[in-house]
Amino acid sequence: MIKTGDALRLRAVVPLLGIVLLAACGTPPRSPAPGSPQRPPAAEAPTPPLADKPANYPCTYVRAASGGFYKDDGPLDLPPWIDLVPEPTPKSEPLHRFANRPYTVLGQSFTPLPRAGEYKAQGIGSWYGRKFHGQKTSIGETYDMFAMTAASPVLPVPSYARVTNVKNGRSVIVRVNDRGPFHKGRVIDLSFVAACRLGYAMQGSSEVIVESLAADGRAPTAPAVVERETPAHTASAPVASEGGQLFIQLGAFSSLANAEAFRNRLGSELPPALPLAIQSSGNLHRVRLGPYPDRGSAEVALRQLERSHELSAVIAH
Repeated sequence: MIKTGDALRLRAVVPLLGIVLLAACGTPPRSPAPGSPQRPPAAEAPTPPLADKPANYPCTYVRAASGGFYKDDGPLDLPPWIDLVPEPTPKSEPLHRFANRPYTVLGQSFTPLPRAGEYKAQGIGSWYGRKFHGQKTSIGETYDMFAMTAASPVLPVPSYARVTNVKNGRSVIVRVNDRGPFHKGRVIDLSFVAACRLGYAMQGSSEVIVESLAADGRAPTAPAVVERETPAHTASAPVASEGGQLFIQLGAFSSLANAEAFRNRLGSELPPALPLAIQSSGNLHRVRLGPYPDRGSAEVALRQLERSHELSAVIAH
């Protein structure tokens, strides 16, 4: 099955058979967005107002007749105004206080760039849609799948970027206001409408070039750094223990707000029986699965997560 997002977004929920959890210590997962989004409510409407003329690249999308990620992530019907959603104009914005700190997720450490206009990379671009429509981004804004936005693991937030589909040459400008994707080799996660305009919404992903834009629209002149996807592996990662209880650690953050956002997003994709919790120690906040009754159960859960969701590693300490 083609996947639209990285391992973090866990498109397919696979039951972890045979695992008995001792306690449900996480908060209840957010409910998925409505099944057939029409125009977002006024508070979530695209800003600025819709453009006077259609975009250069029309959005073409046909959902799958049954099952598949199209049913889960894309709209059931395209709103008639979708080609009038404007691209943002780069401008200077204050960077978010917490979402630009170094962080670690799923065995990878990221250090966000301090300035816009100094990044150019080529790799796989994916997109995220209906399941996250109406939820909070990493900087506390409401995610709108019909706005020209994106998530990046390293670009400053908020900032702006030009994304070009290598296969067809289409190019759009997006406002980066979220974190992700966290799969090796993937460089950006676009909103549904942005991916649709680039022509890869129905394929789920495509090779793209991402150029960070300065406030004046200037892009970097250096050649793009090429990021390549690496195949997932199932090597067992360590399991953290605390007071005789066992946990799988999925992320570590210096900001509690970022840890909570990560937990809520992941919780919306995991089965309700899997408890996600945040364990804080000083300025470090860890997002963990568990507790598990014994090491064997924890390792079984870890291996199944690695296989079903292409996790390359899980942090232990």
